[in-house]
Amino acid sequence: MTDFNKYIFPETGTAREALQLINKIGIPNMAVFIVNENQQLVGSLTDGDIRRGLLNGITIDALVGKFMNPSSKSFEDGGNNFEKVNKYKAAGIRFIPVIDENKKIVRVVDLEKLRSIIPADAVLMAGGKGERLKPYTDTTPKPMLKIGDKPIIVRNLERLANYGISNFHISVRHMADQIENGIKEYKIDNSLLNFVKEEKPLGTIGSVKLIKTFIYDTILLMNADLLTNIDFQDFYKKFLESGADMQVATIPYNIDVPYAIMDISDKNEVLSFSEKPRYTYYSNAGIYVFKKELVSLIPDNDVFDATHFMEAVIASKKKLTSYPILGYWLDIGRIEDFYKAQEDVKHIYF
Repeated sequence: MTDFNKYIFPETGTAREALQLINKIGIPNMAVFIVNENQQLVGSLTDGDIRRGLLNGITIDALVGKFMNPSSKSFEDGGNNFEKVNKYKAAGIRFIPVIDENKKIVRVVDLEKLRSIIPADAVLMAGGKGERLKPYTDTTPKPMLKIGDKPIIVRNLERLANYGISNFHISVRHMADQIENGIKEYKIDNSLLNFVKEEKPLGTIGSVKLIKTFIYDTILLMNADLLTNIDFQDFYKKFLESGADMQVATIPYNIDVPYAIMDISDKNEVLSFSEKPRYTYYSNAGIYVFKKELVSLIPDNDVFDATHFMEAVIASKKKLTSYPILGYWLDIGRIEDFYKAQEDVKHIYF
């Protein structure tokens, strides 16, 4: 996890000391964030703020409070910051602190690297054996197979982190140590990684019950072996706007009938007909977002698939909605899918 403390400076320090820190960081237009004795955010300071203070007659050895901007911009941890992200990016602001309810900084985000900030825990299911991908999976766990230059699970972790998700839970079983050690070789900015291990197969969602603590009230869960450019911000926003308890990403599947289709009554009377109709069906894409409270529907230490989970959500009279993926999506489940992914990753923007 990136050490955001290097961007933090105490209000008891001087402008000279703060300028030395800014110079050491060495990023143009970089601000340091000023905190009080309780580690609460009280302002921000740039070298421009210091120059203006000096021009106004303040000495370089004065406390930073004489120079700082007391109205420092920030994001609220767990809040919906979509509009702020767009506003700050448009204004050319790069680094923004994320504060908790007590105004303490929990991390600092780089808007040059982020597309959004989604307040959710992410769960990646990485426990499968990948039997259909043999012989590649004889020695390498399926999530660690490289698509291009990176393991597929690392691609997904990095893309989720690009949407501001910082708290990850990774469910492992088969070759668990190899997955855990392999992921740790890659540095995912501003991310906390929590690995949970299934002692026995628990289905495609049962291991979620092994996770003891979620930071946020919303969980975004996906299979680790998917290659997709789904817009996670739009996926999350549609979930909020729908008022749903759970939303599942789906893949539209079209069937074109080359003949006229007739609607016939039980008395063989033709009621209507359609000339070469197209029927659209929606299949499960293996990506879900749901309220944390729904975890209570998952049984303890028992096999429970995502289909069982959605059935339980419906049976509980909760609202389940669909989100059609209109971009790229590929489930890397077969050898031919693996080969296809190697070519697609060269040409598709992720």
